[in-house]
Amino acid sequence: MTLALRLGLARGALELKMFVRERAAVAFSFGLPIVLLLIFGTVFKGEVGDTGVDFRQYFAAGIIASGIMSTTFTSLGIAIASERDDGTLKRLYGTPMPRASYFIGKTVSALTLSVAETAVLFAVGGALFGLRPPATPERWLTFAWVFVLGVTACTLLGVAVSGVPASGRSAAAVFNLPYLVLQFISGVFFVFGDLPSGVQQVGALFPLKWMCQGLRSALLPDALLAAEPARSWEHGRVALVLAAWCMGGLVLCLTTFRWKRRHER
Repeated sequence: MTLALRLGLARGALELKMFVRERAAVAFSFGLPIVLLLIFGTVFKGEVGDTGVDFRQYFAAGIIASGIMSTTFTSLGIAIASERDDGTLKRLYGTPMPRASYFIGKTVSALTLSVAETAVLFAVGGALFGLRPPATPERWLTFAWVFVLGVTACTLLGVAVSGVPASGRSAAAVFNLPYLVLQFISGVFFVFGDLPSGVQQVGALFPLKWMCQGLRSALLPDALLAAEPARSWEHGRVALVLAAWCMGGLVLCLTTFRWKRRHER
């Protein structure tokens, strides 16, 4: 095991310990998706069109995708922007620690939290709304690659966009606004096929829509295909779009990431 990897794993364990100690962050990160699941699951009932699929199960699958984006893109990006603002990144930059170890640590932390939050949402969705884990090995495989690509794409985007906020105080607004908008246009709160065509086209440009669609294909029956705009799960396109976002996010990280605040050199 290389030094960078060993230090990265140790850094990841430290990141998780620091996160757990921040009770407000834990409550918000894990509590918000659960609260949304409970509210929308209680208010909106009935089937998705004539598919026989309960809307609450449709919504639960979307909330799992949204939870992944919350713990990676939003929480991770805000944390990095805050660390840059308070000088943590500058101090780390001046240590002998390999630069890659910092990003390995952040990735380990984001992945672990995403797995934990997905497990919690599975438990709540299953207990209250009948959401079931993938029924076959093929569906488990689909769930796995959608999960991994989704976590990777959103983590890289969180790192890349972390340089946009002018300060740590403005980071929450910079990340939460697009995250909130994407939930409305990506098939989380509403059936994607019921949205206006223009909104569908905009939503299809971003990874959350494809994460939602991929998870629905793994968790919900094929009867739901009648409510999908393409009448297909489009696994090839899901993989292609998420992989493209992974590559694009990596390029942005390599070209835009800053260890110091803008006015510092």
